Amino acid sequence: MSGVPQSSVLDLVFFNMLINDLDKGIECSLGKFTDHTKLGESVNLLKGRKALQRDLDRLNRWTKGNCMRFNKAKCRVLHFGHNNPMQCYSLGEESWLNKSQQCAQVAKKANGILVCVRNSVASRSREVIVPLYLALVRHHLKHCAEFWGPHYRKDIELLECVQRRAMSLVRRLENKSYEGTGIF
Repeated sequence: MSGVPQSSVLDLVFFNMLINDLDKGIECSLGKFTDHTKLGESVNLLKGRKALQRDLDRLNRWTKGNCMRFNKAKCRVLHFGHNNPMQCYSLGEESWLNKSQQCAQVAKKANGILVCVRNSVASRSREVIVPLYLALVRHHLKHCAEFWGPHYRKDIELLECVQRRAMSLVRRLENKSYEGTGIF
């Protein structure tokens, strides 16, 4: 034992796995950190400015493909130099999802994570699957329910389907209701 709680180590490992492909196709310098991302480039020419905007567009597409988002209120552009043209950059366009679309995206992301767990973990014991579910899946569902508050029965059933799928991964819980366990 290292003295570090194992869930902390696993959280970092899974976080790194999640953002591992963030820099795929990025031309500029990209720094990945636990709570922020830095994209930078010396953009003396129009070519450099266009490359930086292309990379911002790639990052925006990555966030959409992974059901994540950047906090645009915290995004900053730093301009250096005396003759800097002060290029304007954008990180995606403003788009609002309705509650049903958000629930569908969250369920898709959570189901994808469950598939990865199913395919990569041999054990089906409660001691193995439940911590993985809690660390990797539950916060997606909880976020959706707390901030979007699904009102339609079809949205609630979509999120509950993910929980039932997680239950089916655990030996001896596969045919029971998730509601009585207090975990899922």
